[in-house]
Amino acid sequence: MSQLESAETFAPLYRHQFANLTTFRKNGTAVPTPVWFALEGGKIYVTTLMDAGKVKRIRNNSRVTLAPCTRSGDPLGPAVEAQARVLPPEQEAVAKRALDAKYGFQKLVFDFFLNVRGAKRAYIEIVPA
Repeated sequence: MSQLESAETFAPLYRHQFANLTTFRKNGTAVPTPVWFALEGGKIYVTTLMDAGKVKRIRNNSRVTLAPCTRSGDPLGPAVEAQARVLPPEQEAVAKRALDAKYGFQKLVFDFFLNVRGAKRAYIEIVPA
């Protein structure tokens, strides 16, 4: 899939600050979680805590959906099917850069408090299915 096709697939997300990232348990149950996201190079990037349930679920099943939502997860548009993977440390820079650029000071504060807590982060790359 080309970058243009990826951009078109993710177009419903462009104007939004949050997206429901829906991951799937082994039994098929959908688990939506509102997340910050950033688009770079036709891919969506998300960050979360390394021990978050969504990281475990993505490692077991790469199928996800993304839909624009409010901060509290109320849907604002249609969901798109996608595939996700947890990035290895050597590939995290593009994700961090994209999220920093989109969320600026908010992300800086978020990162500060995670660093104070000593929390480990995971970066997730999402591409259209």
